[in-house]
Amino acid sequence: MKLKNAVGDESSVEIASFSEIGGGFCGSRLVMASGIRSPVQSNQEPNAVMRVYMDANATTPLLPEVMEAMRPYWMECFGNASSIHLDGQQARAAVDRARSTLAEFFNCHEAEVVFNSGGTEGDNTAVFGLLRPGDHFVTTAIEHSAIMAAAERVAARGVEVSFVAPSASGLIDPTEIQRALRPETRLISVMLANNETGVLQPVEEIGKIAKAAGAFFHIDAVQGAGKVPFDVRRFGCHLCSISAHKMHGPKGVGAIFVRRGTPIESLLVGGSHERRRRAGTENVPGIVGLGKATELAMHSLEEGTLIQLAALRDRLETGILELPGIGVNGGGKAVPRVANTTNIWFDHLEGEALVIALDLKGVAVSGGSACHSGATEPSHVLMAMGLDKTRARASLRFSLLKSATEADVDYALNAVRETVARLREISPVAAGTLG
Repeated sequence: MKLKNAVGDESSVEIASFSEIGGGFCGSRLVMASGIRSPVQSNQEPNAVMRVYMDANATTPLLPEVMEAMRPYWMECFGNASSIHLDGQQARAAVDRARSTLAEFFNCHEAEVVFNSGGTEGDNTAVFGLLRPGDHFVTTAIEHSAIMAAAERVAARGVEVSFVAPSASGLIDPTEIQRALRPETRLISVMLANNETGVLQPVEEIGKIAKAAGAFFHIDAVQGAGKVPFDVRRFGCHLCSISAHKMHGPKGVGAIFVRRGTPIESLLVGGSHERRRRAGTENVPGIVGLGKATELAMHSLEEGTLIQLAALRDRLETGILELPGIGVNGGGKAVPRVANTTNIWFDHLEGEALVIALDLKGVAVSGGSACHSGATEPSHVLMAMGLDKTRARASLRFSLLKSATEADVDYALNAVRETVARLREISPVAAGTLG
């Protein structure tokens, strides 16, 4: 099979069948040349359904270039980056190259980049590494659970916590952050892009507020990294967390920017790794993969890929909104979002039923954050925006890969239209037969 990569060249690739993968859960394999493609079903299965992956905010596929960059560091160049012999030096050089790439991405000094296991560790490091009993912590009611759960834990240890609510559009008003401040406020943490609605927060304005108040400022940029122009100096933050697997890198690795002079206490202690800010033998293949994925993400921003992606997202959103009893959660003409995300409510339906039904038609979407998959409670993000439990449970998140095509969107649109119509036919609420 021939595919065109990002520069228009064709590459031959093979599609593995279910049996070739070894009978595991994956009945399809990602088809990728130099670019990324949506997962498609093996053509060895005669009754196969096309697969369209629209859950990129949960995770993204590893790019072939990233895989190739990582490959030598599992086998040939397997040394410990802390060893002084040649094998260790090779590993150290690879880590240093990745650190240089991340420093360019963050727009910071190489010494300010700390490699870790991903977004959750980065978020936890900011909260647990700075706050002590008697401190005051300001964050928002729409943060990722890595911040929310950490806030609950420090609150139990004597830290006062203020949760700032968003507007109905999902946007945090910087003046509300200002009002929440106290003399003892030590840390402000606000995400760059919401993982469920895609709404971009005014972090630059909040950074100025933090500076004026003498408070430290942390940004959870896991969902924004690679999707918007990035500059921690412009953001005005002291700490900034990212994760590789949200930007076509490997799972289990990430990085946190720590501005020079920030008195962060390490979560992990032991060796002197990462300038004593994160003990533990470096995950060299993962760090190399993060570096390569970051490099490709920077190129993607320069090449205008996200403008095309936003047009596809809008095409999908507009098509779905043609159906009755449907609306968008978050965003609006004056509210910016990342290019790939829309969150839509479907009256008279259950989001979980929609997710399952669409999956059977080959479309992968989410009812909210993947970190809460299987949870019975509705999204805390949507509830904070003012939705009632019924509408929050009837909401789906569509998040497109950068490789999404018009064909993917059209297929998903048809699947949504058919599925919504069929489920509403049998819905007791829609039919007026419920109690």
